Amino acid sequence: MDRMVFINLPVRDLPASQRFYEALGFTRNPQFSDDAGACMVLTDVIHVMLLTHAKWATFTTRPIPDSGSSEVGLAFSCDDRDAVNALVEAGAAQGGTADANPPEDHGFMYQRTIADPDGHIWEPFWMDMAAVPAA
Repeated sequence: MDRMVFINLPVRDLPASQRFYEALGFTRNPQFSDDAGACMVLTDVIHVMLLTHAKWATFTTRPIPDSGSSEVGLAFSCDDRDAVNALVEAGAAQGGTADANPPEDHGFMYQRTIADPDGHIWEPFWMDMAAVPAA
């Protein structure tokens, strides 16, 4: 069985965050969602748990970083450069911040970033493995 990954993220506005993640292609799993959290599914093994601040506080006593800080970048692959661009633009249309970090184009790899409404950084990228330079 493949291991599943659940990324837990604190969010200020659960409905707005759900709309943002749906724009990126995630689907909501109602079985693991309620008024305090939403399970957003990217693939069979990758899920993002969007948790209200009150729900987050039941997981940890550590403070929630402000949206201007940087704690993690979450990268995932896309089929091509156009898919990277479309994803970033769709997220920006739903309250995200496009190109929170400058885009990177290395020829064999192309990456942009999108910050969700709470400042969590996602890094959609495309890579041509056949063109990766030898080490």
